[in-house]
Amino acid sequence: MIETATFEEITQIRMSREIGGKPVYWVAAYLIDGLLIDTGCSFTADELAAFLDGRPLRQVVNTHFHEDHIGGNRLLQEKLGIPIFAPADSVPIIAREAKLFPYQEMVWGYPIPSETLPLPALIQTERYTFDVIDTPGHSAGHAALVEQSRGWCFSGDIFAREKMKFIRPEEEMGETVASMKRLIDLPTDRLILFTSVGRIVEDGRQALQDCIQYIEDLSRRAKALEKNGRGVPEIMRELFGGEHAFAALSNGQYTTENLVRSVLKMED
Repeated sequence: MIETATFEEITQIRMSREIGGKPVYWVAAYLIDGLLIDTGCSFTADELAAFLDGRPLRQVVNTHFHEDHIGGNRLLQEKLGIPIFAPADSVPIIAREAKLFPYQEMVWGYPIPSETLPLPALIQTERYTFDVIDTPGHSAGHAALVEQSRGWCFSGDIFAREKMKFIRPEEEMGETVASMKRLIDLPTDRLILFTSVGRIVEDGRQALQDCIQYIEDLSRRAKALEKNGRGVPEIMRELFGGEHAFAALSNGQYTTENLVRSVLKMED
């Protein structure tokens, strides 16, 4: 299932596996001036290729290696022979067979391994120049693309919402905060976030500031409870009322426990 929308000169492509005529989980890619940012999941690869047929497409960037961002890579390479770039740490991961949990297999499917090139410092299109900003935190090998003259920030998964309740075990909230601050500090008049969950946030700086404040406040509260002798389960109950239901649905990967443990490790 694919839905499209336009914002200024950008085409947003929202993609989801369809079950019973309903989308399972939306993920977004963005097409601008012959550049495609992310390629969705394997379940929508054929639809994405069909949508792009006849449209000018000269290069692709993967913001990171997760299966919902690289699923169309191989088909686009086979059909169009275009270069695909990814952060250097993501390149070898994208080239090998993924190991997924059952929820990932059901929602996004296995991506076919594909060859990518390490992202340069700049991505140039006919009309625009995109700075590649290293933004680890959600994963290693994560990058955002920023067109500074227009204030467009294609932020991948470094930001999805202001108040997260659960994260993957490998996510680092300290690195996430540092990456968001890096984006806030860019010398642009505006900062519009084009997120991989399909949100387009026009006041991106405020959204990032709100998220940082939430994470830092959560860290302070969790550390205060820990100093008073509370363990992680008690901190979870105090701050969130316990574990989130999504923990069971995601085979124990997206959990509130992961979030609490990560904010406890943050430097003051």
